Amino acid sequence: MIQILAPILIGLGYVLLSSLIPERHRQRFNAVLVGGAGAAYLSGGALGPWELVFCAVLTYVAFRGLGSWTFIGIGWLLHTGWDVVHHLKGQPILPFAHDSSFGCAICDPVIAIWCFTGGRSVLAWRRVGAPPPGVPG
Repeated sequence: MIQILAPILIGLGYVLLSSLIPERHRQRFNAVLVGGAGAAYLSGGALGPWELVFCAVLTYVAFRGLGSWTFIGIGWLLHTGWDVVHHLKGQPILPFAHDSSFGCAICDPVIAIWCFTGGRSVLAWRRVGAPPPGVPG
């Protein structure tokens, strides 16, 4: 149970912390981060040259993510697939944590869903439907 709940909470924590980044910087920050996620498995080399191909693909997706939250979400879903492959191959993202790729495969879609909604601030969601300040509710 904790193997599933913890990655979901980590994904939600990521969304919450990213929401604190000012909107004008939030998308670029997330595009850069998903690009970096593409290189996460390079040092392990479990899939040989395919690791380089995946890194190149995610770099392109991250570049497109500089202008599109949808591409950032796609990047996280691509990374989810790569996590699953590494988990099944027995080559986790963190060699000292056997189920780390499994956890990452659960965490990444949580982040992707948020990206597909436009990466809006969680604090702004709370205010949706609330009366403007000073107006009685």
